[in-house]
Parts: sequence; structure tokens; C-alpha cells
Amino acid sequence: MVRPPRLGTVCIRRYYTTRGKISSGSSLLESLSKNDILVPKGNESELHLHRLKNVHPSGPARTRFAPSPTGFLHLGSLRTALYNFLLARATKGEFVLRVEDTDQTRKKEGAEQNIYESLKWAGIFWDEGPVNGGPHGPYRQSERLDIYQKYANQLIQSGHAYRCFCSRERLAQLLASAQRLTPPSMATYDRHCYHLDHSEPEGKASSGEPYTVRLKSPEKYPRVNDLLHGELDLQVQVNYADTRYDDPVLLKTDGYPTYHLASVVDDHLMKITHVIRGEEWLPSTPKHLAIYDAFGWTPPEFAHIPLLTSLEDKKLSKRTGDIGIREYAMNGVLPEALVNFVALFGWSPSASIDQPQRKRQNVGGEIFSMEKLIEKFNLNGLTKGNAKVSESKLEFFNAHYLKSLIDTPEGLDAIARKVQPLFVQRFSNISNNGEKFELDYIKQVVSLFKGKVHYTKDLPDEASYVFSEFPDWGNSASMNYIEQLSVQNEGTAAVSILKEFLAWLNSGEKPWTPAEIENFIQSLAQEKGYKSSIVFQSLRFAISGSIPGAPLSQLMILLDKENVRRRLVGALGILKL
Repeated sequence: MVRPPRLGTVCIRRYYTTRGKISSGSSLLESLSKNDILVPKGNESELHLHRLKNVHPSGPARTRFAPSPTGFLHLGSLRTALYNFLLARATKGEFVLRVEDTDQTRKKEGAEQNIYESLKWAGIFWDEGPVNGGPHGPYRQSERLDIYQKYANQLIQSGHAYRCFCSRERLAQLLASAQRLTPPSMATYDRHCYHLDHSEPEGKASSGEPYTVRLKSPEKYPRVNDLLHGELDLQVQVNYADTRYDDPVLLKTDGYPTYHLASVVDDHLMKITHVIRGEEWLPSTPKHLAIYDAFGWTPPEFAHIPLLTSLEDKKLSKRTGDIGIREYAMNGVLPEALVNFVALFGWSPSASIDQPQRKRQNVGGEIFSMEKLIEKFNLNGLTKGNAKVSESKLEFFNAHYLKSLIDTPEGLDAIARKVQPLFVQRFSNISNNGEKFELDYIKQVVSLFKGKVHYTKDLPDEASYVFSEFPDWGNSASMNYIEQLSVQNEGTAAVSILKEFLAWLNSGEKPWTPAEIENFIQSLAQEKGYKSSIVFQSLRFAISGSIPGAPLSQLMILLDKENVRRRLVGALGILKL
């Protein structure tokens, strides 16, 4: 009998659909919502519809984020931290930070500090952790070795674990022989040391030889009741003609625990009620449940969230968004934007048990501040499919939050101070730019171009023609404009418009204000009879080299009268050629 795929509700649904169990036009399939799954019933020859119940906790949740300092914090880890943080805050619970530094050989210098800084930058603050302590510490696993040794011994004494003295060479041979089987066995150990360790009161431990501690795995692992995926029966593949056992190592020869033992012991002792973690940990969960059973402890609730992939549904790489969180910050991404971006990687604010997920009309409906996320976050909104990372979506969020920040006096000042050195570095070789590097002038530039950029680092490029003596009349936009004038035979009109504006500017009849500039521009169309499009395109060509964006009147005020006069004269020279 062929069994359904091991992981995920989506896989189970696809399995039964593609094998003709239900026709694609079935009313049952059409009625499925995101909270419905098809599961085997009885002998798996028929199906029944299982509707997930409300999985959001009714009381305070105690959650944790347990990163390993083997590298810097990335998008996937930030999402895990965020979801656990949001669940704790949404339910008035506690959020714990625990550093899983048991892999001493792979620890990276500065990684632990990077974790702290990245979380704080994103606005994710913990109630208990290595820095601020708490009633269930210590919160670094390397400082809890005596605790793990105690509980490993407890499992040995109860018969649920045993010491293993096998050499690496013997274990490698067992692995190779298991892989040669047909079908290959994922369970590889022969329990040779289980018998040695229990053959006498002290076993072989009295010999002083180094050993690991292995879990004596049950004949069948417990089913996993996952809050997102429902009930899953994830058993290790075996070859029944060759008896092997899936007895995972709990304690290594150096006295450090593996993730299996440490996470179970720590989650129990730290009173964790809910664990939200990546789907890659789903195959390990039956082992963890077996350890809980061996201790007689109640496990926390588990929710395994989907993988992050590129738009092409491939594993993330540095080119497709898999960079450190601090690197995002250095590239001009705002914390509010990145948090909003990451929050929607596997969670939908409109999904609930009672109300089907609504199709949003536009991406603007996905703007959520941290406060709004805490208010809206609900486990019923978790989604199952792989989350695709779209850099264009991040650009949208960052542009939104950047504009909102610049619209406040404090934000405008902060952004201007941040980009001021960029303008100095870029344009200091151009004469007559001294006053333009003053903070007040930079503020005007930032304010004028706030709707044109996604990131602060883009401001010098976008506003480059402000700091140049003349705009670039050789760029593609300008050349297209000149070609258009020729094709439509409107060159004479364009020259006349620029001359009219230059004469008005030189006359000094009106104050040099945005309102007066706009009035005269309108009069060129209304009183002089020029087409509005030609008026604006001609002036835009002269002032910015046909680069759109900034309002003309405000741009002219920013440039000042003399600069505008110089550009008008220069543009007339170009158009007369």
C-alpha cells in the first residue's frame, strides 16, 4: 500500500487528488478552506474531511526563540522570532530568548551579539534571556550542562536511554550498510551498546571509555498534532528484513547535549507552552514527543511554519534575499518595513476559523505596524504553502515607511543626518555646492524626493540633478523628448515657452514662490494657448533633464532663481542646435 507523503497538509491533499480519490471538480474539494485537510480514515481506503478547530490559545502563551550563534540572524530566523514574540504579546504572555550554543565547533565570533542587536533593531524585545536573566535561567545552553547530564541519567535509569561506546568507524559502517538496503533504512543503529550498558549494574560506563547517550526509541513514534498541519503520522523508514533502530543521540561525548535533549528539557523547565518553528523541524518532532513521553511530561503545542523560498520556489540564496538582518539595515531597509514584510511570510491577518480568507484588492491593505501586528496576530491565520520572498514587496513597504517617517519632523531630521554624508561624498567635487550640504538644505531635498525612493541610499541618485551645475541633457529621457519634439514639429513652441518663462523670471514682477510659479505656468497654457503637456515637458527638460517626479514649482524654489535661469539658458542652447 502506498502511503501519502510525510510532510504537510498540502502534500496530503495533492496525493489524494492526483491519485483519483476525488475528482478535481468535486464539491468536497471546492468546499475546502485553508483550515481544512483530508486525512486517511480507518484503513486509508477512504477519506474524511477534518476541519481544524480554533488553535489560538485562550490564555497567556509562553513562547521562546532559541537561535544558534553559528551565524548571523537571517530572514527565516527573524520570522520565527517575530511569530513567537507576537503570540506572546497578543495573549499577554511572556517571550523567552534562549541561546542554543551547544555546537561549540561551529560557533561564530560575534554571532550572539548580532542576534541581540538584530532583534532589538527590529523591535523584538524579550522578557527573559541571557542578558537580562529571569527565573528559569541560565539561558545559554552551554551554562546548563549539569542539568542535561542529570536528565540524561534519569532516562538511563528508567530504561529509556543508554550509553553508546561505538567508534565513529563502526557507526559509519552501520550507516553505509543501512543505505545499501532495498529499500534503504533511515534507522541505522543495531543497539549493540544497549545490551552492554544494561548487562551489569554499572554497565560499561565504569571502564572510563568515552560514550554518547542514546534514546531508546519506541517501537512506533507518537503522532504529531501540529497546530498548522493537523495530525501527522511521521515514522522513520525501515527495512523489515534488517532490524535497525532510530535511536538518536541525546548527549555527545564532550558532555554537550544534542538539540533533541536540550530543547525538550529547556522547554519543559522554562514552562514553554507554544513552539513556533520552521517546517524543517517537523521530522524531529516525533523524537521530541517520545522524549516527553519518557519523562512523563506534557509537551508544548507545536506549529511548524513553511519554508521561505524565492519567487521561483527555490531555496533562498544571497542573491535572492538570504542576507543578514543587519545587512538589510545597512542597505537602508527600515525595521518597520522588514517586520511588516516578514510578518506576511506564512500568516494572513484576514484568515480565521469563522471567516474565509479574503482576497485583498491591493498591497496597501497589508500595511501593519508592530502595534497593529500584535493586535491582529492569531494562530488561526497561519498558512501552509511555502512563503515566496519578493524584493519588490519589500521595496513597497520600505518606501511607505520611509515616506511616513520623513513626514514627521523627527524622522525628517534623522533621515537628513543619515544621508548628508552620502551627498557630500558624491557631489563634493562640484563647485558652488557648499551651502547645499548644510542640514537644512538636505532636509528640503529629502522632503521633496520622499515619494521617489524606496531606500535612503537611493536619494543621491534620484536628486543628482539638483547638485549638478546642469541636468544631464544627454540621458535617455531628454533624448526621447528632443526626438518627440522633432516628430511632432513642436520644437518652436518649446523654445517659445522657455523664453517666455525666462523673461518672466528676469522681470521680477512677482515673488519667487511656488504659488506664483504655478500661476505663471498655468497662464502659459491658458492665456498663451500652449498645450499643457508641452509647457510641463519643456520646463521639465530644462530643469531636470526630463526626469519626472518632484513638483516643478518646489523644485525651482529648491534650486533658486539663478540656478533656474542658468538651466533655462542652457536648455535653449540645446534646443536651438
